Amino acid sequence: MILVIGGARSGKSSYAEKRMKEMQGSLNDVLYIATAIPTDEDMMNRIKRHQQDREKEWYTIEQYKDFQLLETNLNFQNVNHILFDCLTIMITNIMFDHYTDFDNITNEEIELLELSIKEEILKLIDVCERNKKTLCIVSNEVGFGLVPSYRLGIIFRDIAGRMNQLIASKATEVILVTAGIPLRIK
Repeated sequence: MILVIGGARSGKSSYAEKRMKEMQGSLNDVLYIATAIPTDEDMMNRIKRHQQDREKEWYTIEQYKDFQLLETNLNFQNVNHILFDCLTIMITNIMFDHYTDFDNITNEEIELLELSIKEEILKLIDVCERNKKTLCIVSNEVGFGLVPSYRLGIIFRDIAGRMNQLIASKATEVILVTAGIPLRIK
């Protein structure tokens, strides 16, 4: 498992795609799991840009949870490499699946929310390990920025930071991308 982590617009997705191209055995040996949901025009434009940048021969699934279902997907079965882009968008989607009012969420609810996110991540890792797939996860580094001034931002940053740590602890390789330049940190 490889974790590619970096700030916004750092080049992490481009780097992860390049790595997958180098690793693939054939042109259609990669399954791209896209986690973004087109919630507004800006997000739709980001999704289109990512779609244009990725290899046309790669299979794509739009999914951010229920990863145990991947085993029933023929495209999953027919590839050796999984590119998951991106973890922090997955976290955001799951957060809003569960709650909309983060100003009044209790600490117990936050703990349950984080546990459900962790379970989804572990399902993804488990299904890839069980099926002997190379998994490359792209995520945003959330610890280099400003401390959020609102509760939703703080909750997101804390959960994303802990999930990044979880994945990094299990990954065989961790790459930090800054200004398009990859730095292997594990």
